[in-house]
Amino acid sequence: MSCCLVELFQRHSMTVSAVKPVAAGCELVDGQWVNEDALMLQRAMQQDMDYEKVNPVALRPAIAPHIAAQLADVELNVKGLQKACDLDQYHTDIVLVEGAGGWLVPLNNHQTLADFAVAESTEVVLVVDIKLGCINHALLTQASIQSTGLKLIGWVANKVCHDMPVFEQNIQTLNSLICAPLLGQIPLLTSDNKIHEACEYVNIAPLIE
Repeated sequence: MSCCLVELFQRHSMTVSAVKPVAAGCELVDGQWVNEDALMLQRAMQQDMDYEKVNPVALRPAIAPHIAAQLADVELNVKGLQKACDLDQYHTDIVLVEGAGGWLVPLNNHQTLADFAVAESTEVVLVVDIKLGCINHALLTQASIQSTGLKLIGWVANKVCHDMPVFEQNIQTLNSLICAPLLGQIPLLTSDNKIHEACEYVNIAPLIE
């Protein structure tokens, strides 16, 4: 979804910097640990940006980031991520920050990625995988975002199941209860260029008006 937003903002002649502060699930390429999601962000941007700036903390195992960090003897905390990312260095129209596994994913025993978002005073776009339990999960996430004082500026419905019962009714319920505009409904994608395909289902007008 982040790559889709990057492309859509750029279609509107806006400059974009994209950052994934921490990624768990990396492979060694030419002596450097890299994450596929971060590489996709790097490729999506029109401006050149070194991988280390896109993803300053790259952890090898595809597990919860705080556990991956413990195994690698890496200390994760909000101040460390702020220093590593230094979002103020980017003088682009949009600075997009991609999470890692969810709103309240732990960085350590007392801080989460939500604390990083609060420290950076970000606005939030919520992506909801439409599956059993999604209404409860989405509303709990919205409540948590609102409790921080941050603004939820939009949400996206992402279809992940072929046989999700009452799919449209779930969308309608969520749309009536989430206090932000529905930016789009992304179906199960089949093309080789899924980012481009996803863009056809998302409208970012509410984010730039």
